[in-house]
Amino acid sequence: MRLLSLLLILVLIVPMLVVAQKPSSPTSSDDRIYDDVRRKLADDANVRGAGLAVTVKDGAVTLEGRVHDDKAREKAARITKRVKGVTNVTNKLKLFSET
Repeated sequence: MRLLSLLLILVLIVPMLVVAQKPSSPTSSDDRIYDDVRRKLADDANVRGAGLAVTVKDGAVTLEGRVHDDKAREKAARITKRVKGVTNVTNKLKLFSET
C-alpha cells in the first residue's frame, strides 16, 4: 500500500516539475518588459503625462510619441535601458513643440 501511494505521488509531482523548468517564451518576456517600462515611465515625474507608445520585440524597445522637453526625452531612454531584459532602446520621442 505504501508503494502504491508513493508511486501515485510521483506520478502527480513529476509533470509539475517538468512544466516548472520550461524556459519562458520570448513573447512572455517581451510582455513583462513592456509592463515594466510602462510602469517605470508612468512613475517618473519628468516623463509622466507624456503621450508615449512603447513597443518591444525580442528585448529591443522602441519609444515613440511626444514629451514636454529634452530632459524628459533623455530620461525616458535612461529609465528604459535600466529595465531588466532590455537589449536595445530606440528613442523616437519628439517634443510637443516640434512640428
